[in-house]
Amino acid sequence: MNIWQKEHTTLSGAVKNFTVGRDREFDILLAWYDVQGSIAHITMLESVGLLPAHEYQLLKAELEKILQDIASGNFTMMDEAEDIHSQIEFMLTARLGEAGKKIHSGRSRNDQVAVDIKLYLRHEIQQIKESVLALFDQLLQLSEQHKDKLLPGYTHFQLAMPSSFGLWFGAYAESLIDDMNLLVAAWKITDKNPLGSGAGYGSSFPLNRAMTTQLLNFSEMHYNSVYAQMSRGKTERFVAMAMSSIAATLSRFSTDVCIYINQNFGFISFPDSLTTGSSIMPHKKNPDVFELVRARCNRIQAVPNELTLLTSNLPSGYHRDLQLTKEILFPAIEDLKSCLQITMLMLSNIVVKDHLLENPQYKYLFTVERINELVNEHIPFRNAYQQVSSEVENGTFNYSGHLHHTHEGSIGNLCTEQIRNMMGIAVIGFGIV
Repeated sequence: MNIWQKEHTTLSGAVKNFTVGRDREFDILLAWYDVQGSIAHITMLESVGLLPAHEYQLLKAELEKILQDIASGNFTMMDEAEDIHSQIEFMLTARLGEAGKKIHSGRSRNDQVAVDIKLYLRHEIQQIKESVLALFDQLLQLSEQHKDKLLPGYTHFQLAMPSSFGLWFGAYAESLIDDMNLLVAAWKITDKNPLGSGAGYGSSFPLNRAMTTQLLNFSEMHYNSVYAQMSRGKTERFVAMAMSSIAATLSRFSTDVCIYINQNFGFISFPDSLTTGSSIMPHKKNPDVFELVRARCNRIQAVPNELTLLTSNLPSGYHRDLQLTKEILFPAIEDLKSCLQITMLMLSNIVVKDHLLENPQYKYLFTVERINELVNEHIPFRNAYQQVSSEVENGTFNYSGHLHHTHEGSIGNLCTEQIRNMMGIAVIGFGIV
């Protein structure tokens, strides 16, 4: 029997299957947080006199046993439970009788699932943050390690100017700073407590919402009970937007790698154990990892739009549409984490080629260097440009390949420490260690 079901009524099996959908599959991910929220809730209920002390102790002890089962992997969803909230209440009632039925006082599944998702997303944001920081550090290390190795730079995918592996790796490190700032914004939106808002209109019970906010280690609460419910979908969308930004960085980097590993470029390579082959072409070393990172990250970039379409034009109050946010966002979180981890594995084995620009095919990368050399001889820039242009056209252009770049963010001045400091400032925004 469903916990909301009245006596002497039955629910169509087809309707139950349709409305439950994939909730049970994703609610397993919320189990730990649902129990944590319930422990905070009953602690508050006991403190305001809505739960006798002895029943509180029984419930808390039983909930802690369930936490142990979850942590050890011995927790499964029962067939008769339509969601994790129902299951926990069923389990407590089966073990403790009437005391188990009191756990829901002053609470609705609306605020219960909202706090579960907030706690889950808060944990996942921290996991993503740590992976982004690790990748950031790795990129900066590679930037410094290969800062003297030159690399062709392209605009419009045409040969443009000399670049370096230091610039290339460092560019993606700095990109992650902007991504981190969006993740901080998502964290701040997520780190608010909706528990106690009930079905969206508060309660006549003397609930102590400040207490549950503290117990669950939220930095703040959603004060307005209506908005606490309206934050559903919006919170998920902001988290997805931050994830999308990280995914965009990974996707673009992956495309660079797929190009640079191509035999016609040959700028980088990876051990055979990290590339795949062809069933008919024995010479092939395919960058399948980065192609799949790109594909998965491109899908992640679609998630904010999918969540926007799912929640568009909903009036205030709870709506069952919001149930589907879990099956949109939760798999995307796992995909992003796996993409970050596999990218770090690949980069720990990357091989960078040196002396690339000594190849005559790259000589026109130095046309701007030649123009600047003439300007330093007090020739007006436009005149210098025309002179070098003529040399290119008549095939007489030549340049030694000497570079002298000193300004901030150039080949000779990567500003690694400044970039590192910027990331440190961004991370402070989380307000957590």
